[in-house]
Amino acid sequence: MATTAQLFEEPFDADEYIERLAWRTPGGGSKGGAEAFDPKRLLDEFKCHIEELKQLDEKIQRKVEKLEHQCHREAKEFAHKVQDLQRSNQVAFQHFQELDEHISYVATKVCHLGDQLEGVNTPRQRAVEAQRLMTYFNEFLDGDLRSDVFYNSEKIKEAADIIQKLHLIAQELPFDRFADVKAKIASKYHDLERQLIQEFTAAQRRGEIGRMREVAAVLLHFKGYAHCVDVYIKQCQEGAYMRNDVFEDTAALCQRVNKQVGEVFSSPETVMAKLIQNIFENKLQAHVREKLDETRHSDVEQYLKNLYDLYTRTTALATKLTEFNLGSDKHTFLSKLIKSIFSSYLESYINMEREYLRTRGAMILQRYYDSKNHQKRSIGSGSIQELKERIRQRTNLPLGPSIDTHGETFLSPELVVNLLQETRHAFERCHKLSDPSDLPKNAFSIFLLLVEHLCVEHIDYALEIGLAAIPSSDAKNANLYFLDVVQQANSIFHLFDKQFNDQLMPLISSSPKLAECLHKKKEVIEQMEVKLDTGIDRTLNCMVGQMKHILTEQKKTDFRPEDENNVMIQYTSACSKVCVYVSRQVEHVRKSMDGKNVDTVLTELGIRFHRLIHEHLQQFSYSSMGGMLAICDVAEYRRCAKDFRVPLVLQLFDTLHALCNLLVVAPDNLKQVCSGEQLTNLDRNLLHAFVQLRVDYRSARLGRHFS
Repeated sequence: MATTAQLFEEPFDADEYIERLAWRTPGGGSKGGAEAFDPKRLLDEFKCHIEELKQLDEKIQRKVEKLEHQCHREAKEFAHKVQDLQRSNQVAFQHFQELDEHISYVATKVCHLGDQLEGVNTPRQRAVEAQRLMTYFNEFLDGDLRSDVFYNSEKIKEAADIIQKLHLIAQELPFDRFADVKAKIASKYHDLERQLIQEFTAAQRRGEIGRMREVAAVLLHFKGYAHCVDVYIKQCQEGAYMRNDVFEDTAALCQRVNKQVGEVFSSPETVMAKLIQNIFENKLQAHVREKLDETRHSDVEQYLKNLYDLYTRTTALATKLTEFNLGSDKHTFLSKLIKSIFSSYLESYINMEREYLRTRGAMILQRYYDSKNHQKRSIGSGSIQELKERIRQRTNLPLGPSIDTHGETFLSPELVVNLLQETRHAFERCHKLSDPSDLPKNAFSIFLLLVEHLCVEHIDYALEIGLAAIPSSDAKNANLYFLDVVQQANSIFHLFDKQFNDQLMPLISSSPKLAECLHKKKEVIEQMEVKLDTGIDRTLNCMVGQMKHILTEQKKTDFRPEDENNVMIQYTSACSKVCVYVSRQVEHVRKSMDGKNVDTVLTELGIRFHRLIHEHLQQFSYSSMGGMLAICDVAEYRRCAKDFRVPLVLQLFDTLHALCNLLVVAPDNLKQVCSGEQLTNLDRNLLHAFVQLRVDYRSARLGRHFS
């Protein structure tokens, strides 16, 4: 059986079980080959094993039946036990209900009895209290205070209670009959009140919180309780302001006192609020007045800085104080305290801010022009100036004398930084010190001052000077500085625009003033753009005029050489000088402009450059070798045009190069060349005009190709 049990391994597999049994039987497995296999012996082993399994099954079945019987018996016993417990629980619950009813009945009786006792005892206590007070009253009436309670310092609490009640009673008595006794009681009342306050003060100095709490509780019913609080507040501040920073000292003092107030007084929020009010109305107000009044009329800049700093630190202190219990509406309470200190200063703030910015801006501007030894010119205004401006914009005529600035742009990055810095500080002060309802209006007024000083008095003035300094288009060897003005004006306006977005927009974004600010900014930009466009246009005219002056060096013999077979140059001298000049100006434009403005200006310059060369070439007649030189010149011009990096300009010079081929092409191939890809779309009159420049036009009868 043990062997059989060993064959039952988990998990049980019948096939695996048979295989293991056959393997363990001698002659029953594959061991030894087919000759060693003994089926009869294997069959006997299987039969024997089946018998063993039957016996094992019977044994297990008997054990199962025994366990089932035992389980049924224990289940019945447990059920009986549960029933007995349920019956016991029901009996206990009934007893509990009876006991609860009995307790309720007794409690009702006790309450009723208590009410009856209280009904009897309360009048009795009142009578006893009245008798006791009458006894003390008689002592005052007789003028002889015999009771120990009025002289024993240890019984001062009891004496205070008696005097406080007698004082209330005395107030109800008629004055004519009890004037003397009322005066004695009042005198004793004030004497005890003074003693209690002195005791409280002494306890505070000794740091005895428990004694302070006891005395404060007694004084709570006296009129001098408020005086007690005042004494406490005054004594708290003694030695608290030893440093130079009144705000840090105040925060530390309130942090220290807050815990003590909760342990001493029954209404700590009232005491804490009174302490903070006292500090604001005395310490802080005196500190603010001292700091501001000494600079208000003597140093406005320092006054505004002090006002901003003091107001900022006061509001920060108020934010810290909101951590304490100051009553239901502590934010309104603290706001009123701040307003009481700064209201007189805030009312006049924006006027002083504007006046300071106006004066400061004018001083910065004047200091800059003085450093340049420049007497600022009067730009002028009115109908005559406007008429001149319109004529100049439309005709590019230099109305009035041209001035020589010696390369000075009259634009200063340092000046701009100073103005923007002053305005940034003004916006910060405006944000902090202005009433929310006045903030957009005040910010707008500061913005207008910035526009006046930076855009009108500095940038616009520099543009006017720059325009006046641009020479006429026929001037020789003119120095063109207006592009430098353009470059610096653009850089300055980017800084102006950044401050507009970063500093001003948050202050006006949700108010009607936003539209006014945007309109003003747009107006300033448009005025500047008109002058910039005018100056750039006149500068381009000057560039073209200088190119034209260089081209006057071109000789007619350059394109009709005397010796056609002995031409050694690749392009003419005039062409070389023009290309050098143009390349220099293109680089100048790139440095002075940014973004799409570079392509716009270079496109216009390129078109004018092409028009000049086109008109210049039509002033000469060309031999065969001269035509080749013209093609070489145009090729050099085209190489120069590549520096523009503008497809339109390069296309124009490609077309001009193709036109120059008409100067050298054989007469028989002229018609074919005119029909080529680059020339087929051009006006035939233009093609004819170029062909007419050839010296062989008449002799070769080239006009017939265009008849």
